[in-house]
Amino acid sequence: MANVLIIDDDRLVSEMLCDMIRKMGHEVSCAFTAKEGLSAALSNSFDVVFLDVQLPDGDGLMLLLTINAIPSAPEVIIITGFGSPDGAELAIKNGAWDFVEKPLVRNLIELPLVRALQYREAKKITTLILKREGIIGSSAAMESCIELVARAAASDASVLITGETGTGKELFARAIHSNSTRSGMPFVTVDCASLPPTIIESILFGHEKGAFTGADRSREGLIKQADGGTLFLDEVGDLPLSAQKAFLRVLQERQFRPLGAKREIKSEFRVIAATNRDITKMVEEGNFREDLLFRLRAVTIEVSPLREHVGDIKELAFYYLNKISARLAAEIKGFSPEFIEALCTYNWPGNIRELVNALEGALVTAHDDPILFPKHLPTHIRIRLARDAILKKEDTPLPQRTMGTLKECRESAVKREERQYLQELMTTTGGNIRKACEISGLSRVRLHVLLKKHSIKRK
Repeated sequence: MANVLIIDDDRLVSEMLCDMIRKMGHEVSCAFTAKEGLSAALSNSFDVVFLDVQLPDGDGLMLLLTINAIPSAPEVIIITGFGSPDGAELAIKNGAWDFVEKPLVRNLIELPLVRALQYREAKKITTLILKREGIIGSSAAMESCIELVARAAASDASVLITGETGTGKELFARAIHSNSTRSGMPFVTVDCASLPPTIIESILFGHEKGAFTGADRSREGLIKQADGGTLFLDEVGDLPLSAQKAFLRVLQERQFRPLGAKREIKSEFRVIAATNRDITKMVEEGNFREDLLFRLRAVTIEVSPLREHVGDIKELAFYYLNKISARLAAEIKGFSPEFIEALCTYNWPGNIRELVNALEGALVTAHDDPILFPKHLPTHIRIRLARDAILKKEDTPLPQRTMGTLKECRESAVKREERQYLQELMTTTGGNIRKACEISGLSRVRLHVLLKKHSIKRK
């Protein structure tokens, strides 16, 4: 039995959905505003949310982002009477399970619900047993990637992994391989960014003895080495156009001819590609073959930069510090709260790779110190943090003063000055009333009244 939430201000639609869902044997709750819906989603665990786009107090597509950030986020089915291509695109990009237009037809709304629940059950099983060596974190962004890894590992489809430099794209590629039926076979990496242009085909396809000057013996190419396993094309966006054409045929036919060979040979492999570049833009500019892109991205995994899942930094720091300490045979050190705060505040343009290097530098700098503090971080990080803190302070607007009448302002100033004068008077005279009266020109009665008014005691 699943738990379903409906967020829709149309009560007739909500009642119809409630009736349908209860007859399917599931529990259901209703909310009629964005505020009510968000409160319900945050306070309860739901498997599926039906979400209207136009709510009286907000945009459902914006609420979708918040719901997807919830740990163990539910699958969200968008329902709307004002559908548009742009709205549908935005919904899918923001993680919606499906986009359904009103008026709702019972059998057309039941199927997305059934499929979403089936997917959710399968996801629970696969993610529980998934091997994720080196992939650390439990944020919504990380869990979303892990789910895609599990789905990709269960098939033999080609995968394109995108993300900034240093986000750990190769770790995700290895996780897909390790959890697939090919896990016992080779995982071969092709660094497309460092392939020498003049011998790319030799490296990929191999060559026979005498195929070219210097080919004193036959050599097996990387594609053949991946036979039965996985071929990982790292930074595939840097693959030259000439090599792209040749590689496209290999993906289509799974056979190729080594340089100097008389006949073609076969290699049955699974391909996973990764890039930090915008491949779609490269296709538009004519720098990457569209047909090759179609072959590479049956499944796409977008790895978020570290600044977008800051909640994972503490866990990442513990994991990598222990790993670095073991490698350097160094004593494991503790973290000060200020150290963790500094790690979480810094922007990490180099992502996890930069974090690992910073932790190793901090460990070396700390030497015999048992606890890591911000001072142990690399100088450029400390400078960046200091500069950002000052700029943030300068950009923070001063609190607006609440304006009153001129009379109120004058009375407040007089009261403040009067109190300060009397405090200094008592300090100067040591609490001697007679002397205080002489200096202030006040009578004893008036002086006592003022001291009482301002709660000032005689010294």
